[in-house]
Amino acid sequence: MNGCGPDQKDKKLPAKYSIYVLAKDGKNYLLQYNTLDSGVLKPTTDGIALDTLKMGRSLIVSNYCYYYLNSKTALFSKYKVVEATLKVISALPVKDFTIENFTWLKGDTLLLTGLNLPGYNKAEYMLVNTALMKVIKRGTLDIPRPAGHFETMSLGFTERRGDRLLIGHTYHASQDIYNFGTSDTLYVSELRYPEMDLISISKDTRSTYPGGQNTVQSYSSLDENGNYYFISCPGIALGNRPELPSAIFSIKKGAVAPDKNYFFNLSASKIQNHVYGMWSLAANKVIVRTERKDLFKGLNDHYKTAHFEYYVLDLKTKAIQKLDLPLDRGTRKQCVIVQGNVAYIAISSAKDGNYIWKYTIADGVLKRGLRLTDDTDFILRIDTLGK
Repeated sequence: MNGCGPDQKDKKLPAKYSIYVLAKDGKNYLLQYNTLDSGVLKPTTDGIALDTLKMGRSLIVSNYCYYYLNSKTALFSKYKVVEATLKVISALPVKDFTIENFTWLKGDTLLLTGLNLPGYNKAEYMLVNTALMKVIKRGTLDIPRPAGHFETMSLGFTERRGDRLLIGHTYHASQDIYNFGTSDTLYVSELRYPEMDLISISKDTRSTYPGGQNTVQSYSSLDENGNYYFISCPGIALGNRPELPSAIFSIKKGAVAPDKNYFFNLSASKIQNHVYGMWSLAANKVIVRTERKDLFKGLNDHYKTAHFEYYVLDLKTKAIQKLDLPLDRGTRKQCVIVQGNVAYIAISSAKDGNYIWKYTIADGVLKRGLRLTDDTDFILRIDTLGK
């Protein structure tokens, strides 16, 4: 039973969406539903309670399957919801590896880029056939390891361009697990694919901490002309270099390094804050999720305090439009789905409740959609279930 398509024995229409929540009882719940436009769901009765020792929110969701790497058990597992139960379809052993980014290649081939455990100081990759749940190839990415006072590294994005692989990364100096510093430089390494050997490295000091862990949140966008955009995240919850700006960089189609003439400085714009997520819209536009530094006192407040806003940005004109949404909670969340002319935005508001909001891109209209009941604490992610 390798496939994860909708159960043909179920006479009901298959669910279109997956919703992952943290409830006020402290448990994580997974819900599946046909629409985000309306309705009410109660996680504790409509959802599947998850064993967080086996699965967390750092999921890869594709074609009704959930993929999750458990670093404690060293298993990369494939799950499916069957008769209101989350069941393991298959699993493969993956030792000493943590996922930083995933990229779907042709068919069922999944490229995972990440770091070694426990050192976090060597870039590695795995090619996985997810239909058979077998490792096609595993090896080291030819990216320089940390040196000097830098002890660890992070991979912020992975973009495949034909026989080239572009990987954004930076380096860190750690005091302890909760306190670290980041280099003032972001790097983009150009690797030959599939050999994974290094061709060139570009450096940029306009900001740092390119992208982030895309199993948790989206940080990049590809426009209709093939130009790639990624966001830098030096705020206290990621890069911890808050004196540097959150900004959007561009890698033009056919190029292998950030465009020196493009720099969308979000911290210096009317946003005046750091940014922690970016999702593609149509016509060169993106949604970003931004903090309000005047509403939180420090890192401990960052996750629990409602202080996040959403803006629509035009990547070409650099126009900025704030969305009239309640303040959101939760530092990193996979909380936006874009389908055609509609963007769905999951908001966890202490005052206004937990809703999936419907944003019509063409006319800018915002409406409340699906509601999660008051036993919901955070909506941590929303995903489409089909391919």
